[in-house]
Amino acid sequence: MRIIFVRHGHSDYTNDCLTPLGHKHAAAAAKRLKEEGIQQIFSSTCGRAYETAEYTAGMLGLSIEKCEFMREIGWGSVDNLPLFAEGHPWSTADAMVAENKSLLETDWMEVQPFCRNTLVQYVKNIAGATDEWLETLGYSREGNYYRATGISGETEKTVVAFGHGGASAVILAHLFNLPFPFVCTTMGPDYTGITIVTFPEEMGKLVTPRFEILNDARHIQGLRVDNVYDN
Repeated sequence: MRIIFVRHGHSDYTNDCLTPLGHKHAAAAAKRLKEEGIQQIFSSTCGRAYETAEYTAGMLGLSIEKCEFMREIGWGSVDNLPLFAEGHPWSTADAMVAENKSLLETDWMEVQPFCRNTLVQYVKNIAGATDEWLETLGYSREGNYYRATGISGETEKTVVAFGHGGASAVILAHLFNLPFPFVCTTMGPDYTGITIVTFPEEMGKLVTPRFEILNDARHIQGLRVDNVYDN
């Protein structure tokens, strides 16, 4: 199975929709995805992601399945006290790099600077929902890996999920057993950046996903703008 993760196009975050440039991004992404053999389309319920998905759905003649768990993450203080770098996950991770602090600590949720951030609950919720979603696609989580169950039928399929920089980072961190702060900083996608993950089709066996492509944004050459993550 192949899962294609696509971030939304350039957005008006206040009104949760694509800008005119974002619509160009979405159209370019749809053209790029046309020959990927996509059989199923999923999308965050946020407007900017769903509008991006509509271009690919229209081109392929497929419906869009809305996924609430793919909505963008949130953050804030659990006790109303100040947070390091104001709690913003990307700013926090960047500030940690500036201070030469490791982003690879496996207990990052339990220690500063994230332990008092509501972000942690978003990460836990998305990770759990991701496993429920993957089970419907024929892969069941066991410990750190996935057993190819094929319970949904054919696993030789390609699906696409339209979402956000933060939520997608949470999903990838969970799939590959990596700390979210590390993925957040090192794998954050451009607008309509395409990341493809493959799962081996070995029925009954435990498997681990593999990267096929990471943040391919060549389709928006000439349409690039400074990358701003959701807020």
